[in-house]
Amino acid sequence: MSANRAVYPITTMSRLLGVSASGFYASTKRPPSRRCQADAVLTAKICAAHAGSQGTYGVPRIHAELAEQGIRVGRKRVARLMRAAALAGISRRRFVTTTVKGGGRQAPDLVDRNFTAERPNVLWVADITYCPTWSGFLYLAVVLDAFSRRIVGWSMAASLHAKIVLDALDMALWRRRPIDVIHHSDQGSQYTSLAFGKRCRQAGVRPSMGSVGDAYDNAMAESFFATLECELLDRRRFKTHAEARIAIFEFIEGFYNPRRRHSSLGYLSPATFETRALDPGAHQPAIVLASVKDGLEMSSQAAPSACRPSPAFARASS
Repeated sequence: MSANRAVYPITTMSRLLGVSASGFYASTKRPPSRRCQADAVLTAKICAAHAGSQGTYGVPRIHAELAEQGIRVGRKRVARLMRAAALAGISRRRFVTTTVKGGGRQAPDLVDRNFTAERPNVLWVADITYCPTWSGFLYLAVVLDAFSRRIVGWSMAASLHAKIVLDALDMALWRRRPIDVIHHSDQGSQYTSLAFGKRCRQAGVRPSMGSVGDAYDNAMAESFFATLECELLDRRRFKTHAEARIAIFEFIEGFYNPRRRHSSLGYLSPATFETRALDPGAHQPAIVLASVKDGLEMSSQAAPSACRPSPAFARASS
């Protein structure tokens, strides 16, 4: 009635709607109810959480974010307020790979699509994708820890060559100092190269490879690339490689590793999941505690260590 009072008389609208005109005028003078006031405060917190996720979080992750802040609220209420505020998460599209089989020696498949690990530095998955820019493709190679989905190594280059995967592996080795870790990838020519095989033998890394052209054989790496595409690459256009490098660096090290919540990790970020795995007795909100993997045990020797940047890290980020 308030929205149409300039077009139709209040008495006419009251008669058609079956309400009294005096009741309408009285409602305009009453202050907002406590429920409306609480909704306004909660909407502001939801908007802040949505903005903090770079506009990517939907209802489940916003609900987890509020629970982390100690705000107890139903998921349906969060969904209602997000609809009213025109807020929505980013939906993921299917990611298409373009792996080219190399002519080098292929490693056996030590994973067999079982991307689970009881502690960090047991299983790493790796792959390469590209970021389109006005200056041509910028290629990104990553190494991801299957335990926490944390990106432990990455490298970017303007062309595809074995050095890009070597730099990503070197960063992961400097950061984590693994012992007998499995490195799983596809059969791309970069991973079947002699240089990569030699580096794996020197570092005590066990290479593993899935089949060609089957995304399920490297599903965890493909899942990260789908997230990267959905939450960053599809939403921005880059003029130069330098601009794309900065954006990808900020996404991985500033958002994905320390802050982005994963449903498979009980809506914890990779960094938080690893930290709490080291201390199972740490306080966790009920919404998160119910979804976190049971029986997490990890020795202090297997904990990720903060290492100084390697030369590969410097080359990758330059």
